[in-house]
Amino acid sequence: MKKMLKVIVFLFLIASFTGCVSLRNQDALYQTSTINALLEGIYDGEETFGELKKYGDFGLGTFNALDGEMVAVDGKFYQIKTDGIAYSVSSSMKTPFAVVTFFKPDKIFIIDKVKNYEALKKFIDERLPSKNIFYAIKIEGNFEYIKARSVPRQKKPYPPLVEVVKKQSIFTFHNVKGTVIGFRCPSFVKGLNVTGYHLHFITEDRKAGGHILECSMKNVKAEIDYTTKFYLVLPESSRFYKVDVSGNKEKQLEKVEK
Repeated sequence: MKKMLKVIVFLFLIASFTGCVSLRNQDALYQTSTINALLEGIYDGEETFGELKKYGDFGLGTFNALDGEMVAVDGKFYQIKTDGIAYSVSSSMKTPFAVVTFFKPDKIFIIDKVKNYEALKKFIDERLPSKNIFYAIKIEGNFEYIKARSVPRQKKPYPPLVEVVKKQSIFTFHNVKGTVIGFRCPSFVKGLNVTGYHLHFITEDRKAGGHILECSMKNVKAEIDYTTKFYLVLPESSRFYKVDVSGNKEKQLEKVEK
């Protein structure tokens, strides 16, 4: 009887989530696919950005065929291609991997000065209540230095991500106004998402940006959204069903992120 009750509750939750329940007021992170799948070259998804917007107005990810870096901020979605330019995203475009939430800050503070990415991570870590939940991060202001990248659109058969980033385009920004957006994920989601920090950048005029590789900043405003719910939607494709997404791929991911 207990097992039957658990199954009924589980099915009810699935039906509620896929049906009519909104994530807008739930402090929830919504994710399509996994980072290990992306590492293995699963670059085509079926979820449109029109659908994705139902689950968040803030986030990051990529596009089918790995065509650039995605930034979502203030309800608007942008595609940053290898020319460094940020393009508006149409609702019909699709994503193989994306992470979004409805951003509502729980903590706000000023970052006095950090000289590099490692210092930024340490600065924020010291102000978080726990390393066991998810955090959405938004930093706004004038940045002394941003080093960012984007990756080129791929052709089939798709190579693994660690090979793609060897041909990434690098952009540098000096004394630029803009917004850093991203997430800090707990260590227990290895294989599902990037553990630790994953940040993207877009300029104040929303014309350029990319995936952050390095940065320095001072007197900028940081907003942190504590996020305790995590919804994961897996791909429904024969390629995903057959590929090996198990195991520890942290070394590959470190090369990709840095």
